[in-house]
Amino acid sequence: MTTRFRGLTTRDGVLLRGEAGWGEFSPFWDYDDAESRPWLAAALEAAELGWPSAVRDRVPVNVTVPAVGPEEAAAIVAASDGCRTAKVKVAEPGQDVGEEQARLEAVRDALGPGGLVRIDANAAWDLDTALARLALLDRAAGGLEYAEQPCPTVADLAALRRRTDVPIAADESIRRAADPLAVRRAEAADVVVLKVQPLGGVRACLRLAEEVGLPVVVSSALESSVGIAAGVALAAALPELHHACGLGTVRLLERDTVPEPLVPHGGYLPVTTVAPTEASLAAVAAPPDVSRRWGARLADVAALAGASR
Repeated sequence: MTTRFRGLTTRDGVLLRGEAGWGEFSPFWDYDDAESRPWLAAALEAAELGWPSAVRDRVPVNVTVPAVGPEEAAAIVAASDGCRTAKVKVAEPGQDVGEEQARLEAVRDALGPGGLVRIDANAAWDLDTALARLALLDRAAGGLEYAEQPCPTVADLAALRRRTDVPIAADESIRRAADPLAVRRAEAADVVVLKVQPLGGVRACLRLAEEVGLPVVVSSALESSVGIAAGVALAAALPELHHACGLGTVRLLERDTVPEPLVPHGGYLPVTTVAPTEASLAAVAAPPDVSRRWGARLADVAALAGASR
């Protein structure tokens, strides 16, 4: 990683090749085999089936700003090649609200008039903290597009939504929930964030989007361009797309699995397929001990899923 993100400094995973192309299997290491099953389903879909037809040929994306200082935050926005929306990480352990305000003010200035700012707290706040923080951060950002998963529970998200003017987006309450439709029933969100790998693939996400019936933001799980291409395929197939998507995260990687990484140009990603080469794979090959660990993990998850591949 170019910057510590989600507590990570290194990202790893497995690429699968099938008749339809390439898929990525890269669940985080804190996910057990059962929670990793949808990630394998998504990789197999990409490799063996391909994706549904697209209704657009490009997808708007946000620039992702980690929990960095204001100068670096502004520089990240400036280097984003035309992104007009910024997703800013907040609630970083060891940082105070003053640092968050300074980061948001810098991002707002760097975006200029008409830019949109959203924040992601990764479910770090209780209800009272969320109410207090949103009031301060909304002002610092000059108005937030939305706050992503400020609280961990659907009940708190619903209560927060009734007590703030900042729109609420649900992420973990969708992708790590036994019942993702609880968000809709509780009227706990204005937007849902869908990630292809954790939710089992593009087709599974399209079905879920239809059931939830709320505006969708497609976001990444810090994949390489192979995984990002699946996210782009989902965003391209959605009947409506009202928000920029969180798919511009390849810039957070020092190296990529393909020779031409999927990075934004003019604030958009093209709807396209990607394919590694022998040279691009060799450049990011894992050490033997890591490869063996991933091989064992893939076998365990495949056995749990009943896959014979």
